Amino acid sequence: MNSRDLVLVSLFAAIIVALGLLPAIPLAFIPVPITAQTLGVMLAGLILGRRRGAAAVLLMFVLVAIGLPVLSGGRGGLGAFVGPTAGFLIGWLPGAYIAGGLAEMHADAKSALRQTFGFFIAAAMGGIVVVYFFGIAWLAFGVGLGISKAVAGTVAFVPGDLVKAALAALAARAVMVGYPLLPKRSA
Repeated sequence: MNSRDLVLVSLFAAIIVALGLLPAIPLAFIPVPITAQTLGVMLAGLILGRRRGAAAVLLMFVLVAIGLPVLSGGRGGLGAFVGPTAGFLIGWLPGAYIAGGLAEMHADAKSALRQTFGFFIAAAMGGIVVVYFFGIAWLAFGVGLGISKAVAGTVAFVPGDLVKAALAALAARAVMVGYPLLPKRSA
């Protein structure tokens, strides 16, 4: 990694932290609120690509692990990696990597619509499917809820995460037009 990469990784780790400062949206029927930090994870992958996007999340994990209150709600410390939502948190790393890898395949799309749609699919696959896989697995087996309860508990978050994926895709497209950062690679 060169100095430019380090700056970009640090910037996107800071963006993920800043999105944690936004007030969470509580849901009346589930004790876990909707937060904006997964939007930052999607943005890191889409805009920086798989390696730098994952590195931004990894840097964020270091900040959490040393105890800084950088997660939504002012949480931090090693306890965040073993609590009920730990699977979702851990899923951010492979989620950013997968989103970034898929976005790299669409970096040189000729049509704006095709590129934006490709970025949306990348954000949805990495930021929703992959993150939910880890989160549901942790809830089912780590917390002991079982698969059906774990899946049922996450369904309410899907619409909000689809909106985040759309916002991330639009933002990534805008960045690609003005200041392309995403490495290009063939499908």
